[in-house]
Amino acid sequence: MDAYLIPAVDGVAYGLLLFVVAAGLTLAFGVGDVLNLAHGTLFAFGAYAAAKVSDGSWASLAAAVLVGAVAAAAGGAVLSALLVPLAGRGHLAQALLTFGVALVAGDLLVGVFGPDELPVRIPASLDRAVTIAGHSYPGYRLAFIGVAALIAVALYVVVARTRLGSLVRATVDDRDMVATLGVNPFMVRTGILAAGGALAGLAGALGAPIIGPGPRTADLVLMLSLVVVVLGGMGSIGGAFVAAIAVGEIQTIGVTSETTRDYAPFLLFGAMAVVLSARARGLLSAGRSAA
Repeated sequence: MDAYLIPAVDGVAYGLLLFVVAAGLTLAFGVGDVLNLAHGTLFAFGAYAAAKVSDGSWASLAAAVLVGAVAAAAGGAVLSALLVPLAGRGHLAQALLTFGVALVAGDLLVGVFGPDELPVRIPASLDRAVTIAGHSYPGYRLAFIGVAALIAVALYVVVARTRLGSLVRATVDDRDMVATLGVNPFMVRTGILAAGGALAGLAGALGAPIIGPGPRTADLVLMLSLVVVVLGGMGSIGGAFVAAIAVGEIQTIGVTSETTRDYAPFLLFGAMAVVLSARARGLLSAGRSAA
């Protein structure tokens, strides 16, 4: 069991990173009813910002986080505007449009930053190993666990305990009723897509030392985020948190074990197949809820 301690901790870090990304995706679907296949590209914005802006100082890391979050938030708002002509045409049209945007944006990122994965410099105080039960573990990942946990708590408090969160949850339940109260559901959707983009960009900037910026980063992050959203229940923040931790553990511990190393990717999709089958049989709830 001692051999699995560090992979388990790494699974928490990986899972929390996926949660911060997937939280924006699940809010976009749960509130805006938007299937955003460009969400991984918004993560890539933040990751490339970290690679280019961060020079190893705390100030540059903070600047990278800010640039990544703002750029991705702007991307989310632009996507909301692009989706206006598709109102009422269903998720397939949304998927095609956002996937097309992801392809174009991905080519632009490769054209600007090159086809190779970029290194990311972090502050020297975090670029060292710490000891956990006699094992060495990267200090940055341990710090990331703390920061991502705070982001998760803050997100829950905003959605479940504030007036803004009440508006979000009301829009999930009955957007027509919200409209009769004088609130524009389109502006709520735009705000949610921008906030979801900001979360993706934030995760990209902070998580760049874990999932580095490269040509395949957006596709990998989108795939894992969709798995988290499906496992956690469409639109459920709490479900996304539990699912993200489970995915992180399956990915890291599955690779660590010699028995399952060659089958680790199949374990993840096997778990998703089991959940989908259980929901189809009515054994699990798949309700949409912002909280």
